[in-house]
Amino acid sequence: MVYLIYMQQVVSITSQGQITLPAAIRRLFGLNKFKKVLVRAQTNQIIVEPMTDFSKMAGILKSKKIKKPIQEVIKLEEKAIETIRR
Repeated sequence: MVYLIYMQQVVSITSQGQITLPAAIRRLFGLNKFKKVLVRAQTNQIIVEPMTDFSKMAGILKSKKIKKPIQEVIKLEEKAIETIRR
């Protein structure tokens, strides 16, 4: 079952261009001071998305052998990143 959660809150922008994410939203997404987020502009929106902690993924592909040329792998990765950003 999928639950949709809708939260919104007005935040201020500091003179240095910073915003503070409300604590309830940080808790909902497991964000703390060591986490990173991706900020992007799309049409007339500013989108803030939690990023995967790649350091915790170390070794997950150890048993997987990639049998493709590196340039093809790079192109596939770039395509995947573009798909995610849409």
